[in-house]
Amino acid sequence: MNKQGFRSVLFCACVVLAFAGCSEPRVPRSYGYPRFDFPEKRYRQIDTILPYSFELPTYARLKLYPDSMAQDIEVPEYKATIYLTYYNRASALDTLTENARTLTYKHSMRADAIDEQFYENPANRVYAILYNVSGDVATSVQFYATDSVSRFLRGTLYFYCVPNADSLAPAIDYFAKDIVHLIETLKWKDE
Repeated sequence: MNKQGFRSVLFCACVVLAFAGCSEPRVPRSYGYPRFDFPEKRYRQIDTILPYSFELPTYARLKLYPDSMAQDIEVPEYKATIYLTYYNRASALDTLTENARTLTYKHSMRADAIDEQFYENPANRVYAILYNVSGDVATSVQFYATDSVSRFLRGTLYFYCVPNADSLAPAIDYFAKDIVHLIETLKWKDE
């Protein structure tokens, strides 16, 4: 073997040893959960063309649909939306409340539990049920509020990601408090 060939073999051996000898054994990494830095809770009164008003978080924006009785509360930084739909139908109030309950309990196949909380504010004629759906479900918080005569407001919280109850738990708790605040500050306008 000539001098040039020996140097080539020695160089290749050094390169192989450098890459093979310095590496640590590969260890699978565990999945991480996102970190949430939530803003301080502050609210502002909103008044729209819709026949109700409530206090909206300052970090959220309200999206109105001009040709319908729907609006969305969007928080794009957290890929979260609370969808709101309003009806004023005295003859359909029983059907609307039963539909809200049925839609919530459709999650029971994937839900670990469904808890109901009743809210009552007779001074503002607001009677509501908040559903907390735990587990890997599409919407973990749902509610409806009514004046028990004709007005009905339904809301659902969605995140635009694959549902994972463990990683979303801090965000679900955070936005559930905003929904409770919405229910507690809800006022019907006289029509």
